[in-house]
Amino acid sequence: MIKVILGNKGSGNTKELLNAVNAAAAEAKGSVVCIEKGTDLTYDVKHSVRLISATEYGIDSYKFLQGFLSGLHGGNFDICDVFVDGLCKVTGSKADSLEEAAEFLAWCEAFGAARGVNFTIAMAVDPETAPENIKKYC
Repeated sequence: MIKVILGNKGSGNTKELLNAVNAAAAEAKGSVVCIEKGTDLTYDVKHSVRLISATEYGIDSYKFLQGFLSGLHGGNFDICDVFVDGLCKVTGSKADSLEEAAEFLAWCEAFGAARGVNFTIAMAVDPETAPENIKKYC
């Protein structure tokens, strides 16, 4: 399963994502991972959540993030939920170029279905102008 949280910057995407992260951590039968650009969420997520700073690992593209997630899962088959706060920020891409983002979301959908991993991804993108191939995950 994949869920995308869309909203303009400052519209509460991160708060909604945090609620979902902490709810998943409370109910998860496996590992919960949350990826963000820096370390802003350190005190907001439950201690059982594996919080990863994309900056520390040099994540700078969608392909890099795909490889990173594949390797993360390869090292821990118990991962059941992955959350990404600010997909465009994490990958260093521009929010006005969403074709790669849509391809990444399709990859997440296939990857998650094959391995039983749920993805929840927040994006600072106006829901009114988001393309259909992204909106379909909302």
